Amino acid sequence: MNKPSWWSVWLLAAMLCLGQGAAAQAPAVAPAASAPPVSLSARKVYEQARSQLVQIRTLLKGPGTQFTVGSGFVVSDQGHIVTNYHVVSNVALEPDRYKLVYVTADGRESTVQVLMLDVLHDLALLKAAPRPEPFDVLTFRTNSQPLGQGERMYSLGNPLDVGFAVVEGNYNGLAERSFYPQIFFAGSLNPGMSGGPALDQEGRVIGINVSRQGEQVSFLVPAEFARVLLDRGRDTQPITASAWPIVTDQLTTHQALLTDRFMRQGWKASTHPRYTVPVPPDRFMRCWGRSQNSENGGLSHDRSDCQMDTRIFVGQFTTGSLSTSAQAYDGAQLGRLRFAKRYGDRFNVGGFQRLSSRHQTKPQCQEDYVDRDGLPLRVVVCLRAYKKLPGLYDASVLVATLDHPTSGVQGQFDVQGVGYANAMKLTRHYLEAYGWARSH
Repeated sequence: MNKPSWWSVWLLAAMLCLGQGAAAQAPAVAPAASAPPVSLSARKVYEQARSQLVQIRTLLKGPGTQFTVGSGFVVSDQGHIVTNYHVVSNVALEPDRYKLVYVTADGRESTVQVLMLDVLHDLALLKAAPRPEPFDVLTFRTNSQPLGQGERMYSLGNPLDVGFAVVEGNYNGLAERSFYPQIFFAGSLNPGMSGGPALDQEGRVIGINVSRQGEQVSFLVPAEFARVLLDRGRDTQPITASAWPIVTDQLTTHQALLTDRFMRQGWKASTHPRYTVPVPPDRFMRCWGRSQNSENGGLSHDRSDCQMDTRIFVGQFTTGSLSTSAQAYDGAQLGRLRFAKRYGDRFNVGGFQRLSSRHQTKPQCQEDYVDRDGLPLRVVVCLRAYKKLPGLYDASVLVATLDHPTSGVQGQFDVQGVGYANAMKLTRHYLEAYGWARSH
């Protein structure tokens, strides 16, 4: 896709007319308290799998010092290893600065190369180089053996770089609202365990450690995605150049799927007594609301914020996500002039403009006034491009109703990592959701 020239951002202004005439790391988190003693079954699983576990270390090429650590596991006797993409992202994106080694539980160390990446599921396939003596391997549990709610699971890895360990927990189904399937694991993962395997009681891989969200709340990538990655990448040549083009291609696939799914789900009904306001259903976005009533004659408002749980980890930043917010303001006690001042002060794109320019270009914004079946709207659309992800953009849309002297609604729609055409499509989809409520 050819990258549009910056003057084309102004085409968004024409789109705002809508045919009616226009007047924002890696998943690691803080360590948890020491884990409780493991059971005899956990010890048995660990002892059987110990020889197939590895620690993945990212080293600075010059001094050879350790930069990051993660975990992995051997899946073929030729030395294929599965881990997380975020564990090897520094090497994948900057191979001139970093290199990878693996270290086994018994202290053997050797270099390892990246064969294939699955950025969307946070997975990577590696291979020991040079080829060592044949490894013991872990096998994947098949799809014909579904997991049962509460089934015991055993997560393995090297937490906090202190040694290989096992964490016992339970399977609790798939995480709700995750755009891509993730297993809800009732157990505590710690930094350094990312990329390690989660096993059933027979020692078969059922998931790959990804992240922890709180005490006894962690997430795993289902093993099926790792099995597919191994099948596809087993015989590929190592990735030696920067993987930015690979990451871009996969994010381009993601943004098309994200746009389609988001637009097909539609909007909630009856979100305001006077207007239709675009608030998404709670399918793959999590929504929260709050209310603030002024007790001294000020501005009262109700607010809703909806945000995806899923963000795609790229390297130094995340992208590929959507969020919306809406605020209904009541300033009847302020009067026209004071309400207009406060209402106008709340309408700004400062947050979007202040974002770091390290990975993105300076934002370009266009302001206009739109008539939606007699409902006047003030609209600002901003766009900025990614420097190393050609063809992908962030967009932000701000809207304010202007029909009432002492009340109104303001909304914001933020889109990360989409193509130019989809940025315009999503903007139009959002703006077309504004209008008069049927009861008005």
